Amino acid sequence: MTAEELIRRYGIPPKILAEYRSWGLCGAVQMAMEDWQYNDLDLERLGTIMALHDMGFKKDEVEQYMKLLLKGESTKTERLKMLDKQRNETLDEIHLKEKQLERMDYLRTEIRSGSSQN
Repeated sequence: MTAEELIRRYGIPPKILAEYRSWGLCGAVQMAMEDWQYNDLDLERLGTIMALHDMGFKKDEVEQYMKLLLKGESTKTERLKMLDKQRNETLDEIHLKEKQLERMDYLRTEIRSGSSQN
């Protein structure tokens, strides 16, 4: 499958494909007729990369995670730590947003009840 087909069929951003190639993760990717050719394993890895980006991982963290993943089972603990760290950061963001919503709801209630100063 060519890069153009991946982009069109699976919605993989060209930026992600460029990252994938630049990190040297695409051992099975070959050049044919002046275009990169991707197989199912590449597609699976690209899906993981997109998921990590969606989870909030930074570009260098995605690269580190993927390189660890390719090293295999021996890196399981390190990858789990990375996921736990990102999970905790996401929970912190959620809690902050919950507090903001509570404050907004309080102010909305004050305005509706006429208790507001203005």
